[in-house]
Amino acid sequence: MARTARGDERAFEALYGTAAAPVLALVLRVLRDRAQAEEVAREVFWQVWREAPRYRPERGEVLPWVLTHRRAVDRVRSARAAADRDRTAALRDHTPDFDRVADRVEEALERDRVRRALTVLSDAQRECLLLVYFGGCTQAQAAARIGAPPGTVKTRIRDALRQLRGHLGDAPLPPPRRSPRPSGAPARPAVGSRP
Repeated sequence: MARTARGDERAFEALYGTAAAPVLALVLRVLRDRAQAEEVAREVFWQVWREAPRYRPERGEVLPWVLTHRRAVDRVRSARAAADRDRTAALRDHTPDFDRVADRVEEALERDRVRRALTVLSDAQRECLLLVYFGGCTQAQAAARIGAPPGTVKTRIRDALRQLRGHLGDAPLPPPRRSPRPSGAPARPAVGSRP
């Protein structure tokens, strides 16, 4: 080390031959990226070459001094922190927000619950309910499509809603989706209301 401190390149080559593998192994263990580890190891030896005159044998052996070189350790820590920040940012960019995931799960569970509840209805009730609630039909349009009187459709829907409320609990069902009404046309009465 004393010869390296005086600028002896052969002494530095011998030091490099002794310390290169342990330095690279240490840096690679911290960074886990070979290209970055090799770059940091080169920097360690560049700093050792420049700072060799500061080495004091009474403070410890050469290899531990090289391995714990403060600037190199700082570089390793900085590179590791940057890699962690990049990984965290990438995960944040590609991981859906918890609330969105929870909402999707809740919606899927609710859809599944409603699908199971629809199986308790008769085919005629289910058909009327689906036409009015999900098909966008008015009760009169649903009656025309299935060839039944409007009062029959209204009764089937009312009975279906009662069964669903009993099966799903007291939670109110959403109103049916409405087709756009021509301007000036009277509003359609609500399901189950008296004209």
